[in-house]
Amino acid sequence: MTYRPPLRDMTAALKAAGFDRLAEAFPEADAETAWAVLEAAGEFAAGVIAPLNRQGDLTGARYENGRVTAAPGFADAYRQFAQGGWNSLSADYEHGGQGLPKTLEIAVFEMIQAASLAFGLCPMLTQGAIEALAAHGTQRQKRLLLPKLVSGEWTGTMNLTEPQAGSDLAALTTRAEPDGEGGWRLTGQKIFITWGDHDAAENIVHLVLARLPGAPEGSRGISLFACPKRLVDDDGAAGGLNDVRPVGIEHKLGIHGSPTCVMAFEGARAELVGVEHQGLAAMFTMMNAARLQVGAQGVGIAERAYQAALAFSLERRQGRSAWTGEANAVIHDHPDVRRMLMLMRSKILAARAICLSTAVAADLSRHGATEEAREAAKLREELLTPIAKAWSTDLGVEAASLGVQIHGGMGFIEETGAAQHYRDARILPIYEGTNGIQAIDLVGRKLTLGGGEALASLLAEIRDTAISEPRLMEGGAALEEAAAWLAARRNTPDALAGATGFLKLAGDVVGGWMLAKMAAADEAYENTWRFYAEQVLATVPGQVAGVVQGAGVLEVEG
Repeated sequence: MTYRPPLRDMTAALKAAGFDRLAEAFPEADAETAWAVLEAAGEFAAGVIAPLNRQGDLTGARYENGRVTAAPGFADAYRQFAQGGWNSLSADYEHGGQGLPKTLEIAVFEMIQAASLAFGLCPMLTQGAIEALAAHGTQRQKRLLLPKLVSGEWTGTMNLTEPQAGSDLAALTTRAEPDGEGGWRLTGQKIFITWGDHDAAENIVHLVLARLPGAPEGSRGISLFACPKRLVDDDGAAGGLNDVRPVGIEHKLGIHGSPTCVMAFEGARAELVGVEHQGLAAMFTMMNAARLQVGAQGVGIAERAYQAALAFSLERRQGRSAWTGEANAVIHDHPDVRRMLMLMRSKILAARAICLSTAVAADLSRHGATEEAREAAKLREELLTPIAKAWSTDLGVEAASLGVQIHGGMGFIEETGAAQHYRDARILPIYEGTNGIQAIDLVGRKLTLGGGEALASLLAEIRDTAISEPRLMEGGAALEEAAAWLAARRNTPDALAGATGFLKLAGDVVGGWMLAKMAAADEAYENTWRFYAEQVLATVPGQVAGVVQGAGVLEVEG
């Protein structure tokens, strides 16, 4: 089944997310330009990348003689991607970017991820590296590294995890020692490094967390370094190989086309990014960018799974139609199959709008007309980011699973492709801080941002939309009730026990708010909104009990 870019749904989601609020900051990104960008990106995703997805899964990346070769066709497709300017959409003009809104980039990257999640991971991480270096890099790094990353000639990676240090980065042991020439030498091993090595680009800039000699213990002693695969001359050219190499690639459940490397730093030359011992704060710039991008990955894989399931349901014949009584009817005429399809579609529309709304807030936090507007947008961005990441990636797994279910036994075998979507999607709730960590962040830090103003302003906007929508009004009230209970018990076991349930509840409500706005603007979404209201929002008041149950029942029995 080929991929069909959902351009109408994207434009509706952009409108609901408030894309028009960016007009003053980005006058060149009007509706006509946005449509042209999305249409061209959709053609590239469907025509160039999507046909590689199946072969990438079957063949995967290869590790031989200390080098990694990308899956068949991926290197050429990546070069086309870079030459087409898709890597530079939202980067600043001064670094060779196009200066378009981050919101438009997120919409474009959703289609790239839907076409092939394994392919899309490479430029996705490069985007995070661009943001980190733009915010924290030295003038030399901005002059020599950023233009190559922005153009896509070079790619970027994130090197955090070590065998003994997963989400707990305070336990990392990679060392950084002065080289006597103003630079540093890195020694250590990193694992799970996405696109850590490949043949698709001339150079790879690794952003690496490591410890300086005598650094404080824990996360406060971590520094961030830029460590290129090939050393960079003062004129910006890639020179000889650095002392960093892949020692193997992981054999994974899914995303086989994405080389997930074990990287060895053997006295590799590196430059400090930002301030000594404040590397984790600098890396969070990259991580937060990646979290929103991973949320868009969840939407993309869900959309791909939905399209495949819908096409199969219109072809597969079995049983009698519940509507016409026709024998040997297509399974699309079975109410339960339509229920699953509607659940997929409604949640995809909601998740897409959540991610784009987060991106609009990110754009306004940087380019709002006043300091007050920028501060308010930053609060909204921070509040929505864990919801965009976790709720959307949980949806990716849910939708891919429903896709397998709709295919039935045909979905459990590999030939239909439904199983690949499920295998690929499963990593997303783990990436960039597990969804449990996102929930803890939401409950432990985000609910009280701005003295509670971040949530209060969101609830006020939901109530304004919900005046004529009882289900949304009930959902907003349930969200407010659960949030108040958690805020009063911040960082206690009781609050942490309810965190994941609260994030789901919040995502259900915010997603409903987005869908209600889409339906109000375009009656084509009215039926989808009504389905979501009765199938998803109607359950929200009942979810409060699970959020406020507390930690007392968390006693695991063997």
